[in-house]
Amino acid sequence: MINLLPPDVKENIAYARRNTKLMRWSIALGLGIVGTVVVVAFGVLYMQQTTNDFSSQVAKTQEELNAQKLPEIQKRVEDISGSLKLVVQVLSREILFSTLIRQIGSAIPAKASLTGLSISKVTGGIDLTAIASDYDTATQVQVNLKDPANKIFDKADIVNVTCTGAAASDPAYPCTVTIRAQFASNNPFLFIKTTGPANTGTKL
Repeated sequence: MINLLPPDVKENIAYARRNTKLMRWSIALGLGIVGTVVVVAFGVLYMQQTTNDFSSQVAKTQEELNAQKLPEIQKRVEDISGSLKLVVQVLSREILFSTLIRQIGSAIPAKASLTGLSISKVTGGIDLTAIASDYDTATQVQVNLKDPANKIFDKADIVNVTCTGAAASDPAYPCTVTIRAQFASNNPFLFIKTTGPANTGTKL
């Protein structure tokens, strides 16, 4: 088929076709840009919302932990743990309390009486409490306990001495003395010694 259209018309038709294609590509490109912007905006909003949600959850969890008083619970757990360690240490040392108390009692001077004994540390020491008829007798308790001849303690230091006089629960023993003592390394009342060879000690 022979195209008899004038050259000017042919050229106009060709340009029209090109313009139509360019318009279509421009519209497609524009739609692509708009879609990309929408996706990016949605992603930013989603990330912001997720961040806010996590922040809220963290704050809520912190409030719940504070409400449960976790610091107090942790302190109680540490106290219990310390007590268990003390028990383990005491049991591992196998203190022969019945024999030990008899030996301490024999070292207490006349006009004084042992009223309390407690493990204060896990390093081989105990606290002792005694009542006495006067101040001199109270201090004599400390002197007798640290006497090497008794083979009980290497050290015995007075923590305090109080004399209440007539206000004492037992007027015959108005003075109270507290002594902190350290077990002697050759103490025969421990199965396991702090130093030196093993010794089975005196049996109950």
